[in-house]
Amino acid sequence: MSSLPYEKLEKVIARWEVIQAELNQGVNQAAYAKLSKEFSELTPIVNTVQELRKAEQELADLDALLNDPGTDREMAALAVQEIETLRPKIEELNQKLRVLLLPKDAADDCSVILEVRAGTGGDEAALFAADLFRMYQRYADLHGWKTEIISASENDLGGYKEVIASISGHGVFARLKFESGVHRVQRVPETEASGRIHTSAATVAVLPEPEEVDIEIRPEDIRIDTMRASGAGGQHVNRTDSAVRITHIPTGIVVVSSEKSQHQNRKLAMQVLRSRLYELERQREANERAAQRREQVGSGDRSQRIRTYNFPQGRVTDHRINLTLHKLDQVLDGSALDELIDALITHHQASQLAEADAHTHM
Repeated sequence: MSSLPYEKLEKVIARWEVIQAELNQGVNQAAYAKLSKEFSELTPIVNTVQELRKAEQELADLDALLNDPGTDREMAALAVQEIETLRPKIEELNQKLRVLLLPKDAADDCSVILEVRAGTGGDEAALFAADLFRMYQRYADLHGWKTEIISASENDLGGYKEVIASISGHGVFARLKFESGVHRVQRVPETEASGRIHTSAATVAVLPEPEEVDIEIRPEDIRIDTMRASGAGGQHVNRTDSAVRITHIPTGIVVVSSEKSQHQNRKLAMQVLRSRLYELERQREANERAAQRREQVGSGDRSQRIRTYNFPQGRVTDHRINLTLHKLDQVLDGSALDELIDALITHHQASQLAEADAHTHM
């Protein structure tokens, strides 16, 4: 177990006290929002340090009591019991602090653009893509986030060849970022008469959705075309010329939105474009930082199969952490997805801690 960086902790506490004083004095609105955010990020660290110090002081007092020849046997026995419960508590608080001090992903607080696409497997892959999208929709509902479909391409059976949506709320990217990759399904398709198990796949991409300020798109860098929304009559009657296609000339990225009015489509398409450019920038930085060792779990590398949903056996396996849950239905209805996500976050933190330890021992 490596020791805590006490110097860093002292700086955090000092900074927390400075912010607290500034907030109490009253600052302008823009500064207030920024300081409040930093204050709320530092508060859990400060609280844990205070808790740890209190526990360490208690331990020191109990040790002193035990070493005092005047302490009677009954008191000494009680002190030993107390020490036995305090030691693991101190160990736990130490570990909690080390995790709290890990560098934060700047995008963690962001809302996201979620893209689900049918992979190999034809209609069955499209039906599975729809199952995955519903899973994320329900998961978002459970967390009080808002889901809005930006564009969708359906097949005749109600599956999705591709669906792109925004999921907005606080800290969405922190929870969903490890979902990027290839998801595989094994089941007997409803269209299959002989009852054979088929394997098909869908890819998921989760892109952090930056605030307006994070990424600047110059008007001269984009071309906006309006098109007729496809489809015959019915629901499309009032949608003439409503689809919007935006081309980002420097990167060649093309985004289409055809779900809402022309004004809404333009707004949604810009949202997606901003996220894709932001993700390009993040990827570029990630490549520079970690050209030697790219962490599969955190890179969102879509070439890798990350999870298998096996219907005949009612199980879901995440291959990155070798975790299998026999709760397929609860995972797909969003209620047990947190079990997988929590395990992935813990795994990611453990590798970050191991890396930090390796650097301190170099």
